[in-house]
Amino acid sequence: MVTVLDRVRQPEYTGENRCVPCTVVNTAIAVGVSVVVAYTVTTTAGSAVGTTVGGSTLTLCLAAIYFRGYLVPGTPTLTKRYLPEWVLAWFDKAEAGNRAGGATGSTVDETESAGEIDVEATLVGAGVLVEQSHGDLGLTPAFAAEFREQVERERDEDADREAVADIVGTDAESLAFEEYGSAFVARTGEQTVGRWESHAAFLADVAAGRVLSDYYDDWDDIDPAGRGRLLAGFRLFVERCPACDGQVRFGQEVVESCCRTIDVVAVTCGDCDSRLFEVDASDVAATT
Repeated sequence: MVTVLDRVRQPEYTGENRCVPCTVVNTAIAVGVSVVVAYTVTTTAGSAVGTTVGGSTLTLCLAAIYFRGYLVPGTPTLTKRYLPEWVLAWFDKAEAGNRAGGATGSTVDETESAGEIDVEATLVGAGVLVEQSHGDLGLTPAFAAEFREQVERERDEDADREAVADIVGTDAESLAFEEYGSAFVARTGEQTVGRWESHAAFLADVAAGRVLSDYYDDWDDIDPAGRGRLLAGFRLFVERCPACDGQVRFGQEVVESCCRTIDVVAVTCGDCDSRLFEVDASDVAATT
């Protein structure tokens, strides 16, 4: 049965799709409008009536924001146009770097100790990557074969998220997961240990983690965030989708959220569209 609230609710702007900048802007407007209404009524009908009417106005405004995502029509366009980029970026970071289309790339935050790891050099030294005839790095035949076998095993066993604990070397009970549409983040305490743009990305990390420990002698000495960064970097070199075996493509794309348009460098399956890796293109440019 469809209720009145169902007719009012706009799922494209609420729940997992809620835009934090738009919500903040509209909440500020709601508070401002309520204060003006309360002051106006107070001057003519007294403080008791003014407070009641102002409070009722605020309640109605907040209810509209809650069920519809915004109060003022056209808010997404106005927010994108008039809020400074640094403000929008700050809100993105507050949301764990996630956008509806995928998380923003590396498995760990750059400020963590894992940022000191040279991912490519480490994987080359471990015999995981090797320079190909065309000059770019690629998986060694031995690792590629073991990785594909492990991917098939993980798919058959339907690896769940608790497998993350075994891969990154932490207690399963200490892990906390946060959902962002198809993407999800794993944390232990204040430390981010994994960020996956899709189930395919998760399968890649689980399979690679089980094989990589046999190749990289120092695997046991790296903290969970460091392991996560190595695994995320490894995904850049996966040639077939862990979820459907489709061919993956590497390229630059535009991701548009409610309030921002961002150029990203991404690895995506051409068959099922699973995103394996995504990072802001400006971050890549800053390191080259």
